[in-house]
Amino acid sequence: MRDIGTLLEALPYIREFHGRTVVIKYGGAAMSDPELREEFARDVVLLKYVGMNPVVVHGGGPDITSYMQRLAMPVEFVSGLRVSDEATVEIAKMVLVGKVNKDIVLRLGRHGQPAVGLCGDDGRLLRVSRQAAPGGEDIGFVGRIERVNADVLHHIAQDYIPVIASVGADAEGHSYNINADEAAGAIARELGAYKIIFLTDVAGWLRDPADGDSRITQAATNEVEDALPQIGGGMRPKLQACIDAIYGGVSAAHIVDGRIAHSVLLELFTNAGIGTKIHPAS
Repeated sequence: MRDIGTLLEALPYIREFHGRTVVIKYGGAAMSDPELREEFARDVVLLKYVGMNPVVVHGGGPDITSYMQRLAMPVEFVSGLRVSDEATVEIAKMVLVGKVNKDIVLRLGRHGQPAVGLCGDDGRLLRVSRQAAPGGEDIGFVGRIERVNADVLHHIAQDYIPVIASVGADAEGHSYNINADEAAGAIARELGAYKIIFLTDVAGWLRDPADGDSRITQAATNEVEDALPQIGGGMRPKLQACIDAIYGGVSAAHIVDGRIAHSVLLELFTNAGIGTKIHPAS
């Protein structure tokens, strides 16, 4: 009976989301743990089967770091953004586009839905310019997204699940590493997505980062903006991407614990949810 109750609870959400686009930023444990990788693929395929249009945007930070360490290359982050010289961008592109992206595409196909792998270079999907860290530090070839060519995704999403690696190029053809949270937010805005979901390795946005039980269940954009100057690490670009997506017309953004199996479904299709929901200020 509990399973029936769960299905009945999901029904109004399935009806509400039918035909809508949901952008999912995929990363963390959900990408690295073998069992969670399979569960994530099943969940995304299910979203497609019930009439939604999922779009997956991914990074691959741990994989990039692993390959850089094997090559004895320095690994440095500023305000949650990877410092990226030309060699770092070359490694990032090889790992994200050549390995991680294709692994996700193959997994989705194995679970019943054809997917198409893309990066910012394909169809001029992501046009970027060089950016500095929030404090003004030079972090190298890290791109700020200037333009998203949504036409590419509209065509593909009719029949396939788009899977997008977070690298892109500027007008002169120089390659850039792009923070995957920023990429997901920009893509959600341009697509007019209904929702955006960020998978991470914490329970959500925590009031106290040292206390895993201090999850903030809901917050308005103005509350996030007020708190943002005091937030560091990887949560900062996620929250900034949430704000940018909502100001761009996305109805809500969710930060969800990807260490929990089926976390995307639990957040979307249950009344309580399991993460943090960011919504427009009233």
